[in-house]
Amino acid sequence: MEFKALQAEMIKALKAGQKDRKDSISMLVAAVKKAAIDAGCREDIPEDMVDAAILKEVKTAKEQVDTCPASREDLLAQYKAHLAVVEEFAPKQLSAEEIKALLTEKYAEVIASKNRGLIMKTVMADLKGKADGKVISAVVGELCK
Repeated sequence: MEFKALQAEMIKALKAGQKDRKDSISMLVAAVKKAAIDAGCREDIPEDMVDAAILKEVKTAKEQVDTCPASREDLLAQYKAHLAVVEEFAPKQLSAEEIKALLTEKYAEVIASKNRGLIMKTVMADLKGKADGKVISAVVGELCK
């Protein structure tokens, strides 16, 4: 996703009076800006950096939902609403079937070794940001049986 598009969505939410949505998108914008400053590119932020920052925020939001006590229903609802907004902007992730097809097609010789560590090292470089690491690990484990 382009950084300018993310900023435009934040402005649109602000104008529409959607405070919670604006706050969630604002957190995304701040995370992207921080990542860009850390990487030394304040201007012309690349899309892959924006996507990586968004995926990191999605992971953080999921952890908040998972670790929230059940007795705090108000806080849990707030975390779930934040997660829903953040997931709107996350890049589409590959499914387990798509990952399996890609691995068997592109990495057949590495999979033949049955060395799970080597397979993960080779595959993660290509699939980073395109699929969840837990899903990739599960598919690799299935293929190594």
